[in-house]
Amino acid sequence: MNVPRPAVAVAVALALGGMAPGAAWSQQATVESIEALQRPIGGATPGSTESRLGALPGIDPGGQGSNPGGDEPLMGRIGTSVSRAPASITRPMEGRTPPSRGVAAPEALPVTRGLQYGTLEIPKGPESEGPPDGMTIDQAIDRLIQENLDLRSKSLEIPQARADVLTASLRANPIFYADTQLIPYGKWSPERPGGPVQYDVNISHPVDFSHKRRARIDFASRALRVTESQYQDAVRIEINNVYTAYVDVLSARQTQRYAKASVDGLAGLIRATELLYEKDMASRADVTQIQSQHQIAQVGLLDAEENLRRTKRTLGVMLNIDPAEAEAMEFQGTIEDRGPAPPPIDALVQIALANRPDVVSFRLGLQAAEAGHRLAGANRYQDAYVLFQPYTYQDNSYLTKKSATSWALGVTVPLPLYNRNQGNIERARINIQQTQIELASIERRVRNEVVQAAREYETTAQIVNQIRTGILPASEQSKNDRFALFQSGEANVVSYLESQRVYNDNVKAYLDSAVRHRRSMLTLNTAVGQRLLP
Repeated sequence: MNVPRPAVAVAVALALGGMAPGAAWSQQATVESIEALQRPIGGATPGSTESRLGALPGIDPGGQGSNPGGDEPLMGRIGTSVSRAPASITRPMEGRTPPSRGVAAPEALPVTRGLQYGTLEIPKGPESEGPPDGMTIDQAIDRLIQENLDLRSKSLEIPQARADVLTASLRANPIFYADTQLIPYGKWSPERPGGPVQYDVNISHPVDFSHKRRARIDFASRALRVTESQYQDAVRIEINNVYTAYVDVLSARQTQRYAKASVDGLAGLIRATELLYEKDMASRADVTQIQSQHQIAQVGLLDAEENLRRTKRTLGVMLNIDPAEAEAMEFQGTIEDRGPAPPPIDALVQIALANRPDVVSFRLGLQAAEAGHRLAGANRYQDAYVLFQPYTYQDNSYLTKKSATSWALGVTVPLPLYNRNQGNIERARINIQQTQIELASIERRVRNEVVQAAREYETTAQIVNQIRTGILPASEQSKNDRFALFQSGEANVVSYLESQRVYNDNVKAYLDSAVRHRRSMLTLNTAVGQRLLP
C-alpha cells in the first residue's frame, strides 16, 4: 500500500515530537501566576538556589495568584482539528515565576569590651592619629564595599533579580499539533464507505488579551528595585559594623598608649621611692608595693597589646585581609571629636526618612504590592488561542477520486463567566494595606532611632567635656599633691597609691566616655543613612 507523502510528513512530525519530551523544559515561557515570592529569613542551604537573604517589602509570600483552569486541555472536535494538548506545555514551570529575592541587612557587630588589667594614665602630648600612611576609615569603607565577601555574595542577588525580569518578559510558545483522523479498522471501500482518512497540521498561538505579560514585567521590575534598595541597606549596616570594628581598633590603640604611660610612670615612681628608701624616708615595703603595682601595669600592657591585635584581626575579617597582614596594619584616626556639630534633630529625621534605604525599600515595596494587585487582576483571564491550520489532506483514493487539501482558521476563548482569581485579587489588595502599615511602622522606628542617636551624641559630648575639663584635672592635681607629700615624708605610699587608683579610675571613665562618644558620631551616621560626621 502506498502511503501518501503528506502522511509521511505528518508521521515524521509526530515522531520528532515524540523524540523530544524534554523540550518543554528548555525555556521559561509565559507565567500566569506568581508564587513563593518571599524568601525565609535566616538563609538557605549552601549550594541551593534559595536566597540566603531576606524578604522583599510589599511582596505577598502567598503570591499574586494562579490562573485557575490554565492547565485544562484545549478540547476540539473531530473535523477541522485543534490541539488536544494541555496549554501548560507551552508554559514550562507553569504556576509560578522564580521567586523574587530580598536582601536582608546583616546583624550589627556587637561592641567588644576586652578584659582590662592594670592601670591607665593619660600620656603627655596630644593623641596620636597613627602614621600618615595608615588606613583611614574612608579607605576601610571603600575596601569593605569592594572586598567584603558577604556583600559580594549579596550583590549577586541583583543580577538574579534582573534574570527574574527576563523570565517575566518571556512570551508563550505556540502549539504545533498534527494528527490523523478517521483511520479505518481495515480500509474504506465503495462497498464499505467512510472517512475519508484525514491528515491535519495546525498551529495554535496564545493571545494575552489581559496583558498578563506586561503586568508580570512591571511587578518583577519593581521587585528588582526593592532588591537594589535592600542591598544598599545591607551596605549601610555593614558600614556600621566597620565603624564599630574601626573604633575598636582606635580604642585598643589608645588603651595600649595609656597602659604604656602607666607602666612608664610607675617605673619612675619606683626609682623615686628607692631614692626615698635610701634616705630612710620610705620603707622597703613601700618599694615592694610599688613594684607590685608596676608588675600589674605590665600585665595590663600585655593585655592591651593583644587586644589591639585582636581588634585588627576582627576588622581584617570584614575587609577580607589575612590575619597576619591585619595585625601588621596601621590605622589612621582619632577617638576625639574633631568634627562639626550635626544639624538639628528635626532636620536629621527628614534626612533619614528621605535617604535611608530600608525606608526607601518599603516605599518601593508598596509600589510592588500595587503592581502585584494589578497582576492578580490580569491573571483572572486565561489566554485566548488563535488556530491556524495551513494544511488538511483528505485521502479520497479509495473512491478513485482526487484527494483534497484545505486550510482552516479558528479561535478558542475561555468565557470569563466566573472570576476564578477573586481570592488572590483580594489577598493582593490586603497586601497593599499591610505594606502601608509596615511603611508607617518603619518610618516611626527610624524617627525614634535618629532621636536616640542624636541624644546619645549630645549626652556623651557633655560627659566627655565634663570629665576632660573638670574631673581629670582635679584628680591629677590631687595625685600630684599626694606624691609631693609622699616625697617630703608627710604621707605614706598607701595614701599616694589611693590617689593614684582614683586617678586611674577617672582615666578609664574618660577613655570609655570618649570611645562611647566616638561611636555615637558614627551611629548617628548610620541612623540617618548619610555620612554627616567624620
